Amino acid sequence: MKSLDLMPQMEASAASCNPISQSDDNLDHFIVRDGMAYAGTHLIIDLWGASHLDDIPRMEQAFLDCVRECGATLLHIHMHHFTPNGGVSGVAVLAESHISVHTWPERDYAAFDVFMCGDAKPELAVGILQKAFNPSRVEVGENLRGNMGDV
Repeated sequence: MKSLDLMPQMEASAASCNPISQSDDNLDHFIVRDGMAYAGTHLIIDLWGASHLDDIPRMEQAFLDCVRECGATLLHIHMHHFTPNGGVSGVAVLAESHISVHTWPERDYAAFDVFMCGDAKPELAVGILQKAFNPSRVEVGENLRGNMGDV
């Protein structure tokens, strides 16, 4: 991906602050685990053979369950229903980042993103989504966003 010549500005900005400071004045919620510092865990969750992918109340409840179980803070949920296939796109904006979804009910497929920083536990969302949508197959990818490497 191209940086659009913003890297020199970003590097200069990063050099002027300590992104893993633990002081109350600069609490940025970066995670330090197993000797690595990073902004948060971003899970890419694909559900195949899933059901109820056009059911907005079920989707909203699944998002609320994920927020609660993962220890996140909900700021806002917005869902959109597409026609004619009934697919759903939605997002839960969190203090710790977001949960998003795009569904293709005609293919029994849903694509979820779960990105959380701080003390939240995004990995707990996988089981909640499995229970809500009963997929025959689940694929999970993990990306440590803002990975600063060893500290």
